[in-house]
Amino acid sequence: MNLEHQYISVNNITLHTILAGPNKGEPIMLLHGFPDAWFGWSNQIDELVASGFRVIVPDQRGYNLSSKPIGIGSYVIDNLIKDILELMTKLGYNAVNLAGHDWGAMIAWNIALHYPERVRKLIIMNVPHPKVMGKFLKSYAPQRRKSWYIFFFQIPLFPELFVKLFNWRFLTSQMSKNISINMIQQYKKAWSQKKAISSMINWYRAGRKRSNLRWTTPRVNIPTLLIWGENDKFLDVKMAKSSIDFCDNGKLEIIENSSHWVHQDQPERVNSLILTFLR
Repeated sequence: MNLEHQYISVNNITLHTILAGPNKGEPIMLLHGFPDAWFGWSNQIDELVASGFRVIVPDQRGYNLSSKPIGIGSYVIDNLIKDILELMTKLGYNAVNLAGHDWGAMIAWNIALHYPERVRKLIIMNVPHPKVMGKFLKSYAPQRRKSWYIFFFQIPLFPELFVKLFNWRFLTSQMSKNISINMIQQYKKAWSQKKAISSMINWYRAGRKRSNLRWTTPRVNIPTLLIWGENDKFLDVKMAKSSIDFCDNGKLEIIENSSHWVHQDQPERVNSLILTFLR
């Protein structure tokens, strides 16, 4: 791949951003989640570039080579959304195709709900619609048990120490079994950046803060593809159908024998679904 590394100023921070593919290609932006980085999308970048797309993959704030502002308030969802909207604008796009996984998918859902004019097509991986997530956390005990780590990350300081134990064993044990040793080393290097691990966990701590954004309707009217690894141990597959029911033009694909890391577990299947959807 011929990758362009740019450091782009947005929303009073700098986002390290990967750009690849033809300048005039159809734009698609890929948003990673926890505890990922831009290179977690490597299998998708190759295929999308080969198909003529202009691919945009930022390290989100707090991650890898992007800025790591201090304080929980820096990571409220309003800021996370504004980062991505300003990045689109800085790159000259009024709207892009938007794909997200984990926290990146939550940002993508929210942009589609609050700023639908900025999204051409929406691709979500293994994260429910925000309204569905809230409902299941309140009323579905199996999901609350699966979400134990959200509550654990609210504790000050101790989670940062815990995840570093035994050479990052906790985090590496949660990743896809399909990634290489070299990529595991890339992750460890990203997590070891100064202030990185606290910044990454602060996404969860800030998630409890109330957003100033309000949607007029919980319905998504943008063409939406929801891809869900059936064996996700963090987010119950029952939330997938409930989520696509909020989409006026939605398609759900449940992938068997795949974990939360569906795009890394089965990249060929996921890439085929994405390309068919975008075309």
